[in-house]
Amino acid sequence: MDSLDQLVTTAKTDFLAAPDAAALENIKARYLGKTGLITEQMKTLGKLDPDARKVRGAVINAAKSQIEDALTARRQAMAMAQLEARLNAESVDVTLPGRGRGHGGIHPVMKTWERVEKIFGSIGFDVAEGPEIEDDWTNFTSLNNPENHPARSMQDTFYVDGKDKDGKLLLLRTHTSPMQVRYASANPLPIKVIVPGRTYRVDSDATHSPMFHQVEGLWIDEAISFADLKGVYLNFVREFFETDDLQIRFRPSYFPFTEPSAEVDIAFGSGPLKGRWLEVCGAGQVHPVVLRNMGIDPEKYVGFAFGSGLERLTMLRYGINDLRLFFEGDLRFLKQFN
Repeated sequence: MDSLDQLVTTAKTDFLAAPDAAALENIKARYLGKTGLITEQMKTLGKLDPDARKVRGAVINAAKSQIEDALTARRQAMAMAQLEARLNAESVDVTLPGRGRGHGGIHPVMKTWERVEKIFGSIGFDVAEGPEIEDDWTNFTSLNNPENHPARSMQDTFYVDGKDKDGKLLLLRTHTSPMQVRYASANPLPIKVIVPGRTYRVDSDATHSPMFHQVEGLWIDEAISFADLKGVYLNFVREFFETDDLQIRFRPSYFPFTEPSAEVDIAFGSGPLKGRWLEVCGAGQVHPVVLRNMGIDPEKYVGFAFGSGLERLTMLRYGINDLRLFFEGDLRFLKQFN
């Protein structure tokens, strides 16, 4: 028998005797590695003349192919044996009930968002959205809050590197009020719109978050008064909290974009919050400077604006005392609302 035939036979025997995959790879190296027996055979070709080298090379390659085929067959046999062993060791109880997939739900703040849109939509308010990255002029200056105005310190915020194409500073909006100017400048009068959305300020504790949700309301027409504002907001809180057993009051306040301005409080007539006045909104008559920045004549048109935090409304509706619960992702908390 040719030495190569003997080499192939020995390799097949050694492959079959390998007890595991690691041993098989070690045996492979003995025959097919860089210093293996087949490689050594290939090195002898350099001593032969061209014709003999061609014939001998073909014989060596044939032997190498047989060894590689035997190696592949042994690998597959080992894999099948391993799979069969797993199947024999593992069992499936087909009588067990199925494992259903978990069901998602709507976040409580998003529930409030949808509820607010539905209530105001029922009395003729449009819904608008605006950019969360605003320019300094729209977020502050157009709302009668110019650079270095002390009211800006109440809305410390996050600025974005760079400027827009007009050279204006960019920032994460501190309220949804910038949409007052954007919407009113692009739509015909009269205007009735709410703007829900995310807002950002440098603030974080049990009742404040760096990111929070707000809904802005704006109504501009020729004969709008505080009586309209009170009627609209009273209707809203009664619908939102599903009770007529509450009171509403306006406290004088200050906002640069409204004049006069007020804080809106509510008090429930029953329940755990009975008799307590709770702030839910900032509001007021749109300042003449803001109307001019909208391109509207303040001598002819009047408007009112209001803004409420969606988290605050949600906390009051469901009796939640810590704002941070909304953002921790605890399913034990979130499942209560779905």
